Formats: sequence, C-alpha cells, structure tokens
Amino acid sequence: MPDPVTCADCGASFTPRAELLERFPGWTPRTCPSCYRKGSGGGRPRGGGRSSVAAPQLTLDQARQLPASGPDSGLFTDGGCVPNPGPGGWGAVYVVDGEVVDEAHGHDPATTNNRMELTAIARGIELVPVGTPCIVWSDSNLAVRTVNEWAAGWERRGWKRKAGPVENLDLVRPLYEAMRSRPELELRWIKAHAGHRWNEYADALANTWNTAGT
Repeated sequence: MPDPVTCADCGASFTPRAELLERFPGWTPRTCPSCYRKGSGGGRPRGGGRSSVAAPQLTLDQARQLPASGPDSGLFTDGGCVPNPGPGGWGAVYVVDGEVVDEAHGHDPATTNNRMELTAIARGIELVPVGTPCIVWSDSNLAVRTVNEWAAGWERRGWKRKAGPVENLDLVRPLYEAMRSRPELELRWIKAHAGHRWNEYADALANTWNTAGT
C-alpha cells in the first residue's frame, strides 16, 4: 500500500495509485486528483503547446454545437490524462466538409499525456483511407515536432538521442514509419481550446472515459 501524500494545494491527504508508482519509479504527485482536475495541477499535457489553465470540459454534443470555426476537414486528434502520469484517454475524428466520417477513442489506466497524444495520431490515421490526402491536426506541439522534425535524426542514429534514449520509442518509431509510408498525410499543429470545433470534439472524445456516467 503506497504511503499517503499531502496535496500541495489543498493540504488534503491522498494515496497515489500503486500501479502508477510502479510504472513511473521516483514520481510523486504534487496535487490530489481533485485539485488537478480544477486546473491547479496544470490540467493539460506538459510540452504540448497548451495553456496551463484547465479549460472547461465539453461533452461531445456541446462540441458539435460550437460555432463553425477552424478547419472543417481533416483528421483531428487529442489525448491526455489526469493526473500526469495517470489514467488517460485519446480521441480522433475524421471530418470532411464539416461532416464526421469516422471517429475512435480509447483509454489507458496508467499512461502519460504525451503517450496519449501520440496514440491518438497513430490510431487516428487508420481512419483515413489509404491514398486519401488529409491534414492531420494535433494540438500537441511536442508530438508534431517529434514526427516532423526530430524522428528522422533519431532514426539515423539508430533510434537514439544525443542526450539519451528516445522517450516513448515504442510509439514514436511506428508512428514515424506509418506517416512516412503515407505521403498523402500531413501532420500540423493546431492551437488548443481556441474555439476550433473539431479540435474541441477530439478533446471531448479523448475524455469520454472520464465523463462517462457523469
């Protein structure tokens, strides 16, 4: 049984989940899950180009009803977890001219924000028919730069970084290879929580696991 931890924000005592401590040795959560969900723990993936202030969580219906803004075609992906590391989810929606063609989402009980972002892209591109030109949108700047800028150099060095091992190599390598095999796909960054309807919808899909039954 893990030892209790005191939340740095509210002062409450809480017990971290044992499987998370085992999966991420040396990590200790700074805030309790309740404070993290309120945004005091960041609420969003680190390094993902997101605001440090947690945005209100929309349902799928609420996201659909947002005013039409941002791109109306493409594959929109998102992922995250609460807390980080912690339980999380990913979502992807393939849209053509403002209409949903296909969508998918999933959940991992012990993961990280970056792993969910990468998973969302990898699983999302499976929704787009091979040979169909499509822009893949992600609001994780880290994930986009990993695939577009850094992975080629890591591959040349035998999938190693100059400063150490490649994080999440089990996801990064197959995703890079999948994107390279499909030149009709283009991965781009989109700003998170800027009112873009389909980015918000992907975010809602990624959080389906956390809102079910609420």
